[in-house]
Amino acid sequence: MSRKLNYREAMREAMHEALTNDPRVFLMGEDVGMYGGTYAFSKGFLDEFGPERIRDTPLSELGFVGAGIGAALGGMRPIVEVMTVNFSLLALDQIVNSAATFRHMSGGQFSVPLVIRMTTGAGRQLAAQHSHSLEGWYAHIPGIKVLAPATIEDARGMLAPALADPDPVVIFEHAALFNMEGGLPDDWNVDISSAKVRRAGKDVAIITHGGSLPKALAAAEQLAAAGIDAEVLDLRVLRPLDTATIAASVAKCHRAVVVDEGWRTGSLAAEVMARIMENAFFELDAPVARVCSEEVPIPYARHMEEAALPQADKIVAAVKGFFA
Repeated sequence: MSRKLNYREAMREAMHEALTNDPRVFLMGEDVGMYGGTYAFSKGFLDEFGPERIRDTPLSELGFVGAGIGAALGGMRPIVEVMTVNFSLLALDQIVNSAATFRHMSGGQFSVPLVIRMTTGAGRQLAAQHSHSLEGWYAHIPGIKVLAPATIEDARGMLAPALADPDPVVIFEHAALFNMEGGLPDDWNVDISSAKVRRAGKDVAIITHGGSLPKALAAAEQLAAAGIDAEVLDLRVLRPLDTATIAASVAKCHRAVVVDEGWRTGSLAAEVMARIMENAFFELDAPVARVCSEEVPIPYARHMEEAALPQADKIVAAVKGFFA
């Protein structure tokens, strides 16, 4: 059995459960209280849990992410919401130089059980300043875990283990997924350590994460109509990468396309390709291909924005290049 809900409802339900079950959990960020969250993730929470646990913050990511780190060091379990990923750049010092390093620099004496949630991705005509996909930047940093829930099940299930983790966890939620509906099985079981095959296949592995997962699945359906059986692997956890599952998918399919909404240069896709070369080179029948965003600031005009981003037809073309 399963029940139907959308991505936004799944994440809201996960936060509600955390706030209900653990008095150490609180939510803080811009507009999370009276406004109910920029994307309505916390609608009604202020009335139910009160201003001590649902904290509206000033427009200072450097300040309130730092406050979240301090609260975590003091034994709380804060959920810090950063409105969009570009604003998180204002808090890079707190995330990279403080949260990610405390365990190491204290010789294991301190941990920072902090969850930072942020909206990522393009496709909503928000132009160059609000359309970044910087997951690869954060996946570069030792000391944090980086998650990219792309399904209803992961949106519902990843928060609890993230809050239970003794180290900082950054969760990237792609805005194009927020209204996506699906079924949540009664027996759902989510971890924050492994990749997951979303569609089994044998001819080519399409490896992706986040907002590109629905596009990869759509491409796989188009390819099936052309007689090409594509496997779709959802990375889900971007740091640490599940190298074993990536290699197993490549060993099964012998061809791979990596799809990443980040820019091509220095991308997460490049890291995944390197892992394939290091761990599954002799399984390949062709060089690994990738589909990334064009090397431009994301345009505002819809037709230009769509042209700049990975799309199902680009993925199909990359796969068919193997069989030309």
